[in-house]
Amino acid sequence: MRNYTTEAEPTALVAPWLEPLLPELIEFRRDLHAHPELSFKEYRTTDKLAERLEAAGLAPRRLEGTGLTVDVGEGPIATALRGDIDALPIIEETGLPFASKNHGVTHACGHDVHTTTMLGIALVLHRMHQESPLGGTIRIIFQPAEETMPGGAHACIEQGVLDGVPRILALHCDPRIEVGKIGTRIGAITSASDTIRIELSGRGGHTSRPHLTEDLVFALAQIAVNVPAVLSRRVDVRSGVSVVWGQISAGSAPNAIPGVGYMAGTMRCLDREAWHAAGELLDEVVHQVAAPYGVDVRLEHTRGVPPVVNSEHETALIEASARAEIGESAVVLTPQSMGGEDFAWFLAELPGAMMRLGTKTPGGEEYDLHRGDYILDERALGLGIQVLTGAALRTIRDL
Repeated sequence: MRNYTTEAEPTALVAPWLEPLLPELIEFRRDLHAHPELSFKEYRTTDKLAERLEAAGLAPRRLEGTGLTVDVGEGPIATALRGDIDALPIIEETGLPFASKNHGVTHACGHDVHTTTMLGIALVLHRMHQESPLGGTIRIIFQPAEETMPGGAHACIEQGVLDGVPRILALHCDPRIEVGKIGTRIGAITSASDTIRIELSGRGGHTSRPHLTEDLVFALAQIAVNVPAVLSRRVDVRSGVSVVWGQISAGSAPNAIPGVGYMAGTMRCLDREAWHAAGELLDEVVHQVAAPYGVDVRLEHTRGVPPVVNSEHETALIEASARAEIGESAVVLTPQSMGGEDFAWFLAELPGAMMRLGTKTPGGEEYDLHRGDYILDERALGLGIQVLTGAALRTIRDL
């Protein structure tokens, strides 16, 4: 029997084990895509995962509400692998035959691939273990609610998913990277992300007499422009603090100043220290900008997630696996994203790394995440399974 954890840098070790499973896994991913579920409502997804893992002879543990974990192998835990399972409140516009059947909900961020990748890893490792004991355990976490703030990772950690775990690995689809390649980066690979909601109230009135009102529409405009500008001068510019508004709402008539207005957006930051500094300044800056207009201000600042910071050793494990499983040119350096990811909360507890999985068809259309028309190249699924399975096997060697 082969010992998969001691062979020196095998080439495409995982592919022969994956090949007979891949058609089923593609269908599993398409089924998830057709039945997307929002954060903390992933009941069907959780049931489907549990059923398939149990059919393979594994013993998944359900988390409270939604999500689950499963241990594969025996002996001490070598690593955990995490995949997120929730979808987004976006209308799908792909026209795919397996497009979302749940109107207004779609897997526009690739979590259906993340989920199926982790299922495939569990099945491949279990089959390997049945032939020859792995010599360690791999814990796979199917996490709910990544798309909320501050994310479902907290609930998973509170339920002990990291107990006995020395490190954790993950992946995220990237439509900018061609299929057949992965993107890696040592250090911060995502950014901190918070949600900001501001409500202004005051005396409304006629637009011909703004001096008799608290002109909150004008105040909203000043906050929208000046709060990002002031923060960029109060926090180290190298930290890339970015406040961007996604919603502004006030009024119902062109000649009437309303009594209530609302705005909301996100604050993003490249490093954790500046994230804390900007958060502490936000309340002061908002109130200072609004003060000249006499409006009442209610600020709701929801702390989201810190940056995902990849450790050097775990990044190297992923890169070594990618080169062995896919090829020497499989690894590309990825820039730090301004997006937020609650995988950061796991890395606040343990060393680990997240890789970017290329999903762009060479020569094909450019997409972005969180778009209703996002179509990914399904060949990425098998490659993600190969790379992270190989990386998991390498962590067993470290025991």
